Amino acid sequence: MEKKVPTIKEIAKKLNISVSTVSRALHDHPSIGLRTKMQVQKLAKEMNYEPNQTAIRFKQGKTFTLGLILPNLQEEYFSLAISGVEDTAFKNNYNVLISQSHDLLDREQKIVETMRKHRVDGVLVSISKQTNSIAHFKQLDEYNIPVVFFDRVPNVPDIHSVWCSLYYSTVEAVELLFAKGHQRVGYIQGPLSLNIKNERLEGYHTAHEKNKRPINQSYIVTTDLSRKSTEAAIEKLLSLNNRPTAILAFNDNVALDTIQYAKKKKLKINKDISVVSYANWPIISYLDFPPVASVEQFPYEQGSRAAELLFKLLDAKSRESVLPYENIVLKSELIVH
Repeated sequence: MEKKVPTIKEIAKKLNISVSTVSRALHDHPSIGLRTKMQVQKLAKEMNYEPNQTAIRFKQGKTFTLGLILPNLQEEYFSLAISGVEDTAFKNNYNVLISQSHDLLDREQKIVETMRKHRVDGVLVSISKQTNSIAHFKQLDEYNIPVVFFDRVPNVPDIHSVWCSLYYSTVEAVELLFAKGHQRVGYIQGPLSLNIKNERLEGYHTAHEKNKRPINQSYIVTTDLSRKSTEAAIEKLLSLNNRPTAILAFNDNVALDTIQYAKKKKLKINKDISVVSYANWPIISYLDFPPVASVEQFPYEQGSRAAELLFKLLDAKSRESVLPYENIVLKSELIVH
């Protein structure tokens, strides 16, 4: 049989006092005498009474829940971001409702609507690769639900965001390959919708210009981040007459697919072909033939800083004030393996 949850009405009935008196006594209200407080609190403890959090939250106008929308929870990168968000939320006595868009715009839109209906207090999001409009996020403004974008940040004005700049680390990465004797460096870029700031491509161009190296446009190929698409992109590079001897890969997933495909083609990793990636997953260090370097994007810190910014917005909301749009930019770091 299901155990019955005790209520303040039962406490009031047992002590022959009003419900409001019990409520005040439990909250240590100064209008209630010490003897009554002690009686109420003692009986509440004996009955294992617990406050109805839903009712309390309804009264406060808060759910103490943040919504977190990510492309894919399988990636270690986003797992680290989740930890950053959750640790910051925990310190603020908040829960986190996590959903994944699977990089689909329609799914992302439905998640936003669901989170709105569940009355989350604020939303953190790293957008899907299909997201070409943030209208569904802007609609949350009508319900006074603040949104903070992080990592995958739309290139639009008037948003709160936290992201990691990749430009200088990309220049360093390509120059590292030049220093290792590579004359031909290819670049596998991600979906054009995700080249939000296009810093990888800009850094790739800058490194060539600084070192007076011509840019061969056939060395720049695109993947939609699926293995099949990445393998097709790699095949384009490897089938060139003067194929690249090094490849800059959009992220560690693309780098791993590149390495596996190159091995299938009997190429020796870091001899016939070298790879530099982004994200610097910890697992990379365990590979027999890891990328020669990877760009650290600090996902934990991005998640934590994004949550801190969201709590800043929630605090301003409670004071009925409006904060100017804030764009927090972290600096990436090239890690040589």
